Amino acid sequence: MLKYYNFDIVFQEIPDEVTLAVNLTGCPVHCPGCHSKHLWEDIGDPLDEEVLKRMHAGYAGEVTCIALMGGDADTSEVERLCAFIQDGMGLRSAWWSGREKLPESIDLRKFDYVKTGPYVDELGGLKSRSTNQRLYRVVEGRLEDITYRFWR
Repeated sequence: MLKYYNFDIVFQEIPDEVTLAVNLTGCPVHCPGCHSKHLWEDIGDPLDEEVLKRMHAGYAGEVTCIALMGGDADTSEVERLCAFIQDGMGLRSAWWSGREKLPESIDLRKFDYVKTGPYVDELGGLKSRSTNQRLYRVVEGRLEDITYRFWR
């Protein structure tokens, strides 16, 4: 079961999308320099389809994407909810994983965007050209690296 701490509308996480970012808890990655260490804890409320619909209800017509920020402790549930976001809500789905590699069992077609890589302070986040993190757009089940979209 996934739990979430909070959510917000963001404009910079996914290029060209108005995104409802849902911060998931219970992160097992524990990146050194993490700015959200409280998300390591098993706190928050359960996340399911009804909760996602309620979160989205106040922003219907404005939000184009829902991003699950974290969820590495239960990747099959992340995949299931992203499939619901696509099929049940008609929105694009995104997953921000802190892992270097995605599990081989993941069906990439359930995602429109996937971010991989732990935060490494000296390499910086996606806006840094030296970052180890990558943002991909999923095109026909393949990952297309669009990290460059953050570089100016």
